[in-house]
This record gives sequence, structure tokens and C-alpha cells, in this order.
Amino acid sequence: MKYAVRYLKNTFYPLKVSENVTLQDGQMVIVRTEKGEEALKVFLVNPQIEQAWEKSKFKPEPLPFLRAMSQRDLQTLDDIKKEEVQAFYKCRELVKQHKLVMNLSQCRITFDRRKITFYYTAPERVDFRGLLKDLTQAFPRVRIDLRHIGVRDETSILDGVGICGQPFCCSGFLRKFATINVKLAKDQGMPIAPGKISGTCGRLLCCLTYEYSNYIDAAKGMPPIGSSVMTTDGLGKVCYLQFMSGKVAVKLEDGKTKEYDKGDIEMVDADVNVEIDTSMTSINNYGEDDQNIDIRQLEDDKNSSTGNI
Repeated sequence: MKYAVRYLKNTFYPLKVSENVTLQDGQMVIVRTEKGEEALKVFLVNPQIEQAWEKSKFKPEPLPFLRAMSQRDLQTLDDIKKEEVQAFYKCRELVKQHKLVMNLSQCRITFDRRKITFYYTAPERVDFRGLLKDLTQAFPRVRIDLRHIGVRDETSILDGVGICGQPFCCSGFLRKFATINVKLAKDQGMPIAPGKISGTCGRLLCCLTYEYSNYIDAAKGMPPIGSSVMTTDGLGKVCYLQFMSGKVAVKLEDGKTKEYDKGDIEMVDADVNVEIDTSMTSINNYGEDDQNIDIRQLEDDKNSSTGNI
């Protein structure tokens, strides 16, 4: 498969092109999809990637190539982009008129102008029959699709940059959303503060799952925070843990805090006269602006993702 295009959620799809057709990398083409005719950008496929792709059991079905876009087609595409903006605001106005509890996310119009799709999020099921009737009058002779998506889906189609400075995982390589809960952050010793462990979608960061198994392996043999231990400098209590480095911070009876390798300390059953300020440990480090936020709201629910893109 020599050519590919990016389509839904930035997924690469093979392009079905005749042998006598030559395309350039980055060239705009018209492709037939399940939604209708779409304008997409072509990418040349590296031979090594092509071989791996052919062997894959999970590659998407090839999309039929219709034609390369002409200057007139490019002007039409610009016009469609403007129409999408106008349609978005028209639909949002109608949503307000019908007093519907739904948040309009995006509007897409196919290149052949036969279908217009409105993506929206909503906390509950929405009765949009009245809205659909008005939209049919506002956009005659066009098939209208009102599509309910989750907040994670919304973020994946809108694109953006995460707190790490990289493009959203859900807009790039991530295809399925794993179930994520606060325990993943706690087990990795992360601060349980919404601003630090949640993404633009308002849910817990997808990347909390990426290295979780490594942290679980690294945590083996580590004493719990608050436990009494014997060190080379005497008795103390564990303040916090550095999983990846294998270091354990211990507050000694003289009030000093020192770090030790986990192999250099031993858990003991002793009453150590040491007080630990648990508010300073990483697993309870809330930010001032996060005090009144229920952390459970960040966990996945039925409206997190639908896969209905």
C-alpha cells in the first residue's frame, strides 16, 4: 500500500489507488468514506511501514481514491470550512432556543455537501426531535447527523497540546480508552490534584496507565508511608517513596529527613516517636485551588467515551 490518508481520530487509512496514478506527499485528494466524499491529505508510506502494515491484522480497510484536488476543489474546500463555522453557530443558537442540555463540539460537512454532522456532548440522553426538525429547515436537501460523543472523544477530534507539551495522545496514536481511576495516580506517588492528573477533557490523564506496571514492579519491597523502619542512622518513619530510583525518605528521631536505598532499611514493629506531616507527602498533595473538587468526578463514567465518532 503506497499511499495513506489520515481520517477519523488521525488514524492512517490505506488509500486504494490505481497503478497509473502518481501522488505527491501532502497532496490533497478526494476520497470516498462511509460519510460521503471527503477531502484528505495524502502521505507516502515508507516501504518498511508498508510491509508491517500488510502483516497487521488490525489495519483499517482501504479507502477508495476518487481524484486529486484541483484549484477549484481547493476553493470549494475553503468555502465548506466557512460553511461549517456558520452551521456550527446556527445549530448552537437552535440548541439554546430549545433549551437542550447539550454542548455542541464540532460541525463537519462532507465535500459533496450531502451530509452535515454535528458532534455534541451531554450528561444525559437528549430528546432533539424538535432541534432536528429546525435543522432540516435550516439546511434543506442535506442529510443531518446529530452524534452524541463522550468528553474524551470530543478532545480527540478537536486536537490540542497536553500539559506535557506534546499533542494529545487521543488525537494521535491512542485508539481505545482504558479505564482510569485515582488509584493509578496514588500507586505511582503522584499528587492527587485535578490540575496535575487530569487532561483537557476533564478526566484523568490517559498516560497514567502507560508506566503503571513499572511502578508496581518498582514498589515491591518498598515499605508503606508512615511505617517504622531501622536505618543505618537509627529508627525513623517513612515520609515518601521514590519508586523509580528505589529511594526511601525517612524522618529520623532527631527530626532530620534522609533518603536511603530500599535495601538498606528494615521494617520494624516499634513505636517511633516521630510525627509525619502527611499533607506534604506526594499522594496527598492537593493544590489550593483543588480543595473543593471531588476527585471522583475525574474518573471515567458512561459519558467519558462512546466511540461514536
